[in-house]
Amino acid sequence: MKVLGILGAHRRDGITEKMLSTVLAGVKAPNQTELIYLEDYPFKPDREGQPNPVLDELEQKMLASDVWVLAAPTYWGGLAGKMKDFFDCMRERLVRIDHLGGTHPDRFKNKHYLSITDCYTGTFENWVTGVTDQSFRTIDKVMTAAGVIKLHELVLTNTFGMQELPESKKQTCLKWGQRLNSVKKRDDSTLKRYIELFFMIAFMALVTMGIQAGFHLLPRHSFWLSYGSFVVIFYVLLASILHFFTVVKHRRR
Repeated sequence: MKVLGILGAHRRDGITEKMLSTVLAGVKAPNQTELIYLEDYPFKPDREGQPNPVLDELEQKMLASDVWVLAAPTYWGGLAGKMKDFFDCMRERLVRIDHLGGTHPDRFKNKHYLSITDCYTGTFENWVTGVTDQSFRTIDKVMTAAGVIKLHELVLTNTFGMQELPESKKQTCLKWGQRLNSVKKRDDSTLKRYIELFFMIAFMALVTMGIQAGFHLLPRHSFWLSYGSFVVIFYVLLASILHFFTVVKHRRR
């Protein structure tokens, strides 16, 4: 198995690189690692009929790897420009585009990725406001379109003036690097997701019935009023929990 670290930062030796290198240090033989610094690759978008050897080289490195570790800092509440530019230039290689312009997973489908970002924002502020959320969302959107499976995300806050990784974060990075040694080549967690979904729905149904009973929304002789209140309450709960897990919930500390 090969793990490819992709660094999209202004500094080759900054705190983002230290997180990435620490993760890669946890990968042990016979597994292989490689770190590429995007600033070393003067890539440009593909142009019809024109060769693009830089993107060709990057694409081959990505194809030859089983896991990507994508690392870029958060600037102005969003993903650093170098990584975003890389995604933009690689767009037509990451996905298959149909005749209507829709995107579909292609050659990178079922590979895996781990994402890393950091910011100057303090831990509490990031926990409350989610400054780094947009960076993770950008990475997740691109990887989902490409059919690449997410493993985890790592974030480091309060990095202004930081020269070395805090010991706790270093250990976390090493732990996840070690976990990459046993990543399976396909996603086998479908059953787990269905089980989680079952218990989530069962719990929400129980809460909905409790709300109905507590607020006396269970008219004894009106099935449709009871049914209607159940649907409305259940929908609000479902929408809220899905919003939390798909939009709001990211690693913030």
